[in-house]
Amino acid sequence: MKKFLMPLSLTLLAAATGCSFAARSPEMYRDDTSALLETKNAEIKACYDQQLQVNQAAAGTVRVTFMVQKDTGTIVDPQVDAAGTTAPAEVSTCVINSINGLQLAPPDQSDGQATYTWEFVTEAPPAAPVEAPPAG
Repeated sequence: MKKFLMPLSLTLLAAATGCSFAARSPEMYRDDTSALLETKNAEIKACYDQQLQVNQAAAGTVRVTFMVQKDTGTIVDPQVDAAGTTAPAEVSTCVINSINGLQLAPPDQSDGQATYTWEFVTEAPPAAPVEAPPAG
């Protein structure tokens, strides 16, 4: 069985304030936060793979909302968005535990509010080739 996870989307809203840290555009903030989250893909996949040992049908999406604190760049208060989540709770826990406390460097002058979605997919092994009937 082949398994993989795929980050689906990141929506990030930043409110401008006056500090002397990085001043990212909304697009740059989104891209930098997405790259930061992707540093945890291997950890999230390993946790997901462990869940598949218990539940081979542990597929679906996990949508998480969180804040990126200005001044520190720390991801805080990650919450599973139940309306956008179809994966089992154990998979959601993998995601939350992996991203909580990550730090965006350099921090930004703006707080960021983000929503990020992961998709967890299990694929059936390829079907065996069909043999041709014997000639005769």
